[in-house]
Amino acid sequence: MTEGDSPTVARRRVRLALREARERADLTQLQVAEEMEWSLSKVIRIENGDVSISPNDLRALLSYLGIRDRALVGSLVADTRIARTRQRQAWYHTPDFRENLTDATRKLVEYENESTGIRSYSIYYVPGHLQTPRYARALMTRFEDELSDHQTARRIEARRLRRESLLQRAASGQVEILVMVDESVLRRTIGGPAVFAEQLGELAGLAANGAIRMRMVPFRLDASVTNNASFDLLAFGEGEVLYRETGLGDEMIEDREATAKHRARFDKVWQEAADEDDTIAFIRQQIAALEHGHQNRSARAHT
Repeated sequence: MTEGDSPTVARRRVRLALREARERADLTQLQVAEEMEWSLSKVIRIENGDVSISPNDLRALLSYLGIRDRALVGSLVADTRIARTRQRQAWYHTPDFRENLTDATRKLVEYENESTGIRSYSIYYVPGHLQTPRYARALMTRFEDELSDHQTARRIEARRLRRESLLQRAASGQVEILVMVDESVLRRTIGGPAVFAEQLGELAGLAANGAIRMRMVPFRLDASVTNNASFDLLAFGEGEVLYRETGLGDEMIEDREATAKHRARFDKVWQEAADEDDTIAFIRQQIAALEHGHQNRSARAHT
């Protein structure tokens, strides 16, 4: 383990080392499960990062996979001890949140808390880690036939905690947050004019004070944007991971080729999009239009 490494990076290194060692040995996950007398789901969950492996299980597995270098074994054992400690302490691993957040979302939050850079691209709504509680609730009500009241409440609380943590880390220079949104995101009045104006005001303030860098992809721009999903790229010293949402679910992807393609696309469109100053000006124009519309409605209501 490298001094200063985060628990998230440490756990990622362990499971990637195990997966790569298994593949080098030309073994399937089922073969590993049978040899170790584990369930297949346990092997899958360890390699996916859904659970951390214990030090004793790790030693036995490394031996089976042919990894016997004492220094490497010791480093990986140290990594897994730190990862397991953090997993027990983090709020997103408490039973209530584990039961009401998707596995991919929990991984996303964990990576957010340790990343050095976050690049978000959204085509429908404000990214989750920047949503105000009222905006988040308005979004969640669209899925009231799929989510219970308790699930909705837990997910809104998770977004609040994510937002607070990230903005604190951004303020201290631990993470750089780049946000790129389609123009429609800044026009779609989710929650109604008052809720949406509040959300826009929050974004304008964060962008103006430098907490985030934000750019809009205007309708007039013929850019090579992705049209199938919003996504987040989270950077670490050892690479990037990709979180992607679709209309039916979410997923965490660590494939180097997939993350590289998304990063290249993001960087290209970022250079073509409206710059930060123009984006802030557009947001403030939208806020003014929403407030003007509210004043007109109030005046008509009193006549």
